[in-house]
Amino acid sequence: MYVSPIREPLIKGNKDYSKVTEEITAPMAGKPGKYWYMGITISSLAIGLGSIAVFVTIWFGIGTWGLNKTVGWGWGITNFVWWVGIGHAGTFISAILLLFRQKWRTSINRSAEAMTLMAVMCAGFFPLIHMGRIALAFFIFPYPNTRGVWVNFNSPLLWDVFAISTYFLVSLLFWYVGLIPDIGTIRDRVTKRIPKKIYSLLSFGWVGSARHWARHESLSLILAGLAAPLVLSVHSIVSMDFATSVIPGWHTTIFPPYFVSGAIFSGFAMVLTLLIVARKAMNLEDYITVGHVESMNKIIMATGSIVGIAYLTELFMAWYSGVEYEQYAFLNRATGPYWWAYAIMMTCNVVTPQLFWFKKIRRSLKITFIISIFINIGMWFERFVIVVTSLHRDYLPSSWTMYKASIVEVGLFVFTLGLFFTLFLLFIRAFPVIAIAEIKGVLKSSSEKKK
Repeated sequence: MYVSPIREPLIKGNKDYSKVTEEITAPMAGKPGKYWYMGITISSLAIGLGSIAVFVTIWFGIGTWGLNKTVGWGWGITNFVWWVGIGHAGTFISAILLLFRQKWRTSINRSAEAMTLMAVMCAGFFPLIHMGRIALAFFIFPYPNTRGVWVNFNSPLLWDVFAISTYFLVSLLFWYVGLIPDIGTIRDRVTKRIPKKIYSLLSFGWVGSARHWARHESLSLILAGLAAPLVLSVHSIVSMDFATSVIPGWHTTIFPPYFVSGAIFSGFAMVLTLLIVARKAMNLEDYITVGHVESMNKIIMATGSIVGIAYLTELFMAWYSGVEYEQYAFLNRATGPYWWAYAIMMTCNVVTPQLFWFKKIRRSLKITFIISIFINIGMWFERFVIVVTSLHRDYLPSSWTMYKASIVEVGLFVFTLGLFFTLFLLFIRAFPVIAIAEIKGVLKSSSEKKK
């Protein structure tokens, strides 16, 4: 006879409501630890060094990059797509898992939502810097004007503007609405005058009444319903930057689902990278448990398998199509001068996630942390392979050339990395990294709740 296994409690320890509030807000109330200072120092240094590359690009132009007559897209579009992908996990965890009533999301959704906003800001930086003259960025928005100049609605690059700006706005609203009850809690706990006024302003008069909670839950469900389609639409539109072209290796209908699964894959890996460190540094092991890590690893394993199938489907369709240009594009990826990038991509994205089939590895924090970093590296190389190997050898051998990123392009990427981690470190100092109100909601279902 089958016996249902005992479900692991979502929250460990003998917790009550007051203890939950005290422990989650403790990192905000006390002085930062040495690891926080180390992190903010390194990330600020990255911003400082990267700012030199930003200045050089704006002052001297895109000619400082390693682009050439054949490879017109390089690290800029690679980093853009990589950051957009990382931003997908937050909306997936917040919206889709909320609609499916997955209670294990409550310990990780707040940091994932914040990560989404920061990643989208880093992604939006690259189209702006690629324009050369950032002051003219308003040209990409369609509005009545006296110049008679209108944007090209047929361009998928313009579709990106609408998709990503909508995605950022809905994600921001979702994150902030979920944060309001916790801001009200912090407002009532702080004693200093200026912070209390700031939190009072941000809480919008939240008092935790039945009417406030009813409106809050209704609005959260509405925003979840709006955000859920964005998980599928945003990276589908980003994939059309490539799929609507006629370049071999890009012109394929599998890109939208392939990009979406890859985005969730890389986004969950980045969430794990951040939370495994945060749970240890902020003493949140009872709230971000091994069970949460295992659940996330299962999604990584599933989406990683989908990405692997997409890779094989691309190879099959290139062979089955009988188009020699498509066949050569994929043969060149695997055996050409950039074979090493293709090998890194396949190893990190296809092989390493399959280790999560073993429960001992799924529940190992050290191995999970290492694999999450490998996945982040592999997904960056996936975008690099798609962009560069499809461009560097054109139809004419006279147009064949190699692409090598300049130090300026590397500096811009370092700048966004520093910006991302700086914003995250500031976030965990100003707001609870875990949703206090939602944790109290699932505390009732924990078998270890104090009677």
